[in-house]
Amino acid sequence: MQITFMLNGTSVSLTEPNPTTTLLDWLREERHLTGTKEGCNEGDCGACTVMVTDHAGHHPLNACILFLPQLHGKHVTTVEGLRAPNGSLHPVQDAMITHHGSQCGFCTPGFVMSMATAHLNDDTDHDTTLAGNLCRCTGYAPIIRAAKAAEGQPVPDHLTSLHPTSPANPSQVKDDATPQSADELATLYAANPDATLIAGATDVGLWVTKQLRDLKKPIFLNQCADLHGITDEDTHWRIGAMTTIAEVERALAPHFPSLGKMLRRYGSTQVRAAATLGGNIANGSPIGDGSPAMIALGATIHLRMEGARREMPLEDFFIAYGKQDRQRGEFVEAITVPKQPDTLHCTKISKRFDQDISAVCACLNLPIQDGIFGQPRLAFGGMAGTPARASLAEAALTGQPATLDTIHAAMSALAQDFTPMSDMRASQEYRMQVAQNALLRAFHSANSTPSDLHEVTS
Repeated sequence: MQITFMLNGTSVSLTEPNPTTTLLDWLREERHLTGTKEGCNEGDCGACTVMVTDHAGHHPLNACILFLPQLHGKHVTTVEGLRAPNGSLHPVQDAMITHHGSQCGFCTPGFVMSMATAHLNDDTDHDTTLAGNLCRCTGYAPIIRAAKAAEGQPVPDHLTSLHPTSPANPSQVKDDATPQSADELATLYAANPDATLIAGATDVGLWVTKQLRDLKKPIFLNQCADLHGITDEDTHWRIGAMTTIAEVERALAPHFPSLGKMLRRYGSTQVRAAATLGGNIANGSPIGDGSPAMIALGATIHLRMEGARREMPLEDFFIAYGKQDRQRGEFVEAITVPKQPDTLHCTKISKRFDQDISAVCACLNLPIQDGIFGQPRLAFGGMAGTPARASLAEAALTGQPATLDTIHAAMSALAQDFTPMSDMRASQEYRMQVAQNALLRAFHSANSTPSDLHEVTS
């Protein structure tokens, strides 16, 4: 395996590196670039944030769960690379000093890298940008003041010309870990069905850093260009399995604003820039936020094994906890979402607003015409061992008057659809109550009554 990328303006070429070495460990141990800190080592705290530039733009990413093969053909900028060749500081570094944005300093490099990436992208939504960076001593007010103060300051010249490396000759990188296309992946995975497929590594990364697993046969999908991106195919959108959550948010939020608001709370900016929709679905988590939304929209999952392809409604893919309808050597190739009027209402319930795992995720598609409910699609995460539809509640709504009485009947039916569990995130009773209330909230929202806590005022 030959990996080539840029690091702070200098080309790096690695021959046969350990494929599950994280960028964080490599930076600190091999390059002695210790400004990138190890905090949580699971992609939550942001202390390890670096900027990665590829052909799609500039992204803040968590170096602690980013494996070296994922960097091929890209440009990595660490906090050491922000300062200009003449020694002058980046505007966000200077602003952090001026506005007293650092105390112990451990988290500061990560904050600075998130801020510098946003500055380069002309992104001034600082609350969203910094939701994936945690500080426990300075507090966020001076950091936000610093971010605002840097707005409009010119991007340093040495960062305006950041670019990924030239596309590599496939023959130089082709091996048993980095297929170059879905066709190559299909052949490779069929021959090695016990391999671990690695997309964004926001989940698999923790298998290595927290569970200390030795991934004997990793296959990295980042070089499979035909698995990336969203295409408009007249009646539907086709979303490649390697399309990131950030890309899904940008593409579908204009059509389904409620989905956009929910995805904005999916992990952090760093996580959304790496995590893929296909990976989120394929891992089968009952509390993944992507699957309920896609089920509510009537999505179809497309699977492939060698030359054979098959498809099914996404809800049928999930069989039981930890079990999906996917054969050995078969992988998720794409998800298609039919175009439709926006009647989607998504509610994510979690202990923290930002960067938290859902106790319940409710994505409710409630079409109403002439005062009558059409065919709803009510999908929930966190209510069962898999993401699932509430069939009895759907039946209680279908063809009935769009009234509160009907909604209350559906709320009662919901109690027959699910028997949620109690765990550290929520009790069984709480989960059922908030799921029922999500249905009530969706009805009010459909009738243009403010129901979001960020919209309701006294």
